[in-house]
Amino acid sequence: MQGFQTRNPVDSDVSLLLLSDKKMAYHKVNADQRAQGHSPYLDNDELQATALDLEWDMEKELEEPGFDHFRLDSAAQHHLGNSQSPDLDLEPIQASSSPKGRFQRLQEDPDYISHYTRQAPKSNRCSFLRILKLFCTALILFIFGIVIGYYARKKCPSPPTSQEPNNPQIYQEILKEIKAENIQRIYRDLLELPREDDDADLAVEILGQWRSQGLEDVRLVNYSVLLDLPGPASNTVTLPNSGECFYPSGQECSTDPRTLHSQDLLYSYAAYSAKGTLEAELVDVQYGTMEDLIRIQAITNVTKKIALLKLGQSPLLYKLSLLEDAGFGGVLVYTDPCDLPKTADLADKAFMVSLNTGGDPSTPGYASIDGSYRQNRLNLTTLLVQPISALLARKLVSLPEDTAQRDRCAPLQLPAAGKKTISLNIQSVTTYKTISNVIGYLKGAVFPDRYVIIGSHHSSLQGYGGQGWASSTAVITALLQALMPEVRRGWRPDRTLLFCSWGGTALGNVGSYEWAEDLRSVLQRNVVAYISLHNPVTGNSTLRPVASPSLQQLAAESQSFNCVQKTRCPGSNVSSVQIQGDSDYFINHLGVPATQFSYEDIKASENSSFLSEALFPAHATKTEELDPSFSLHETIAKLTGQVTLQIATAPVLPFNALDIALEVQNSLKGDEAGVPQLLAVASRLRDTAELFQSDEMRPANDPQERAPVRVRMLNDVLQGLEKSFLLQQAPPGLYRNILYRLDDRTSQFSVLLEALEHCKLHQSNETVQAALSEVLSSINSAQVYFKAGLDVFETALAGKK
Repeated sequence: MQGFQTRNPVDSDVSLLLLSDKKMAYHKVNADQRAQGHSPYLDNDELQATALDLEWDMEKELEEPGFDHFRLDSAAQHHLGNSQSPDLDLEPIQASSSPKGRFQRLQEDPDYISHYTRQAPKSNRCSFLRILKLFCTALILFIFGIVIGYYARKKCPSPPTSQEPNNPQIYQEILKEIKAENIQRIYRDLLELPREDDDADLAVEILGQWRSQGLEDVRLVNYSVLLDLPGPASNTVTLPNSGECFYPSGQECSTDPRTLHSQDLLYSYAAYSAKGTLEAELVDVQYGTMEDLIRIQAITNVTKKIALLKLGQSPLLYKLSLLEDAGFGGVLVYTDPCDLPKTADLADKAFMVSLNTGGDPSTPGYASIDGSYRQNRLNLTTLLVQPISALLARKLVSLPEDTAQRDRCAPLQLPAAGKKTISLNIQSVTTYKTISNVIGYLKGAVFPDRYVIIGSHHSSLQGYGGQGWASSTAVITALLQALMPEVRRGWRPDRTLLFCSWGGTALGNVGSYEWAEDLRSVLQRNVVAYISLHNPVTGNSTLRPVASPSLQQLAAESQSFNCVQKTRCPGSNVSSVQIQGDSDYFINHLGVPATQFSYEDIKASENSSFLSEALFPAHATKTEELDPSFSLHETIAKLTGQVTLQIATAPVLPFNALDIALEVQNSLKGDEAGVPQLLAVASRLRDTAELFQSDEMRPANDPQERAPVRVRMLNDVLQGLEKSFLLQQAPPGLYRNILYRLDDRTSQFSVLLEALEHCKLHQSNETVQAALSEVLSSINSAQVYFKAGLDVFETALAGKK
């Protein structure tokens, strides 16, 4: 209590002259107060009143501008003006130089009250009124807080009864809501929508449908891209010797146009083909394999001639690259009736194909956004390419109509005797159009930065490509329709679901490529898996599941849960083969695990692979005749939903590292290019994958041993399992991801098979050596990646111990 000792006022003034700091200025005020007769010891009530007054005045000062410059009130200044030391220059006391607030400094200085007291204690009445004000203010704030809390809690949704995202009961509730009648209704509604030259109107309709289901975050993403579209008149094939002129469908040019399907005539073309007219000899190259080319080049000069080519056996782009290298000037493409399913009546139908490897050709490798440099790429090949019907092919090879007998089909073949010259006229046009994608987000609850993409497409060229786009969109909409009731009840998947409807698919997956190129850096880091719904029902014979090696086990297990008609899916074998559609960019550029379920017809022959590259008219493929009850669509939707829910909600991603290693070893069996280095590194990859599967996957999948940090580390490793298998470059039409084979007939790596074939044609092993080096590097990179994952966990466990 040193601050309250009785002291002569004159002595106090002398002492103040000797001291200049703020603390002694406070003592001066205290001394003056004592000089006016105050007791050196304030009673308890007065002391409390004084402290209360100080606190109340401090609050008022904070509300005034410039409160950081502390001033004495008017009463204190007046008192100091009557001081016995008039020559003492008392400047307004400055605030502390500390950046801290006033009340924080008061809390840090417990003796501040003893340093500064007021001029005179207030009356008990004033003290009581101030206390009453404080009490009323606190009471009002308390009541106001209760009211706000009540209404805030009332507006917030109550937590769901089941918060476990991977609860099998929730799976069943969602899948139970997927019904065939709902898919059929959505499908018919889609077919009734008006179709324009571009797909923007249709995309807006799909966006509205998804929002009406309750998906709030849905966006329309547009890109202006270079498209190759039909010209004002149909392309033609003319026989100069006879003067006969034919449309691609086989109908004569002189036929009354009113009896023709003008749309079919215009859209029977090859997008991004070279344009112009070429008159040359027709050369039958059959399927355009290496053996076919070697045989043809041995007997004739093929420079600037026109090849007659069958679809099948290998990708069209790959075969066209071989024909272009050989020196051909043009190509007529057709499907042999012997390769088509017996249920398909497509012999007299022309079709369209795309020669685009993916995306906007004028912005290769980067997105078509404002400011992007546009390259001048009006065509993607020097060849004049024209698809024709089998009917026209039969006329060109001069075979009678009844050659194909009912019991035995004779493949079409140009007779060896005699030469046939034709004139090919192609006049498609390139123009910039807007492509629209619909992207819907269902944000994840645990890992919102990890995406599971479910992709369909809504693009077809004036009805070309069949009605697969409507099936695709109907299935993804029905899946969304089944999910949203659980979302409204509070359920959320662990990972974010992206529902995507792509535009420009028929012309080279343009919409998906541009969107993915636009967001490449984000997608490389965040995308977990791609679930494809490209043309889910093209036949009714068999279920065909396709999955990357890491997802094969999950795809196989899902079939046993959701098979509506057991006889049609008795544990179908899951394969990793090249597929059509918008999964291309995610598989080949991002290394994302992908899967797709679809119904197809039993293949008529081993040559029928890659026939799906041909897009026939809409009336040629009647979905409701293939699946009148839409039960097949329901099966596809449930299988897709099952896989999607598993990937989106499982704490540990259901990917299998060991299956990748086994796929690599199987791809080297029986391969004459299976050199010792490849076999050795593949063996090391399998050993590492087995260790990874047993030491890391087992404890992570056990809830009692599961640690969140460990699970996140493990999922990051699993997410990148397939990225090591991306080649820098692959032949046209072949996947850059070497884990995917060409078809079910081949088990070897596609790039190695192509290199061996290339060696036969050019009598050089440089291509083989380059392919072997790339495959070896990929396998070794994967082995190092697995090993690094194990090292990370060992380090983490050692640090934990």
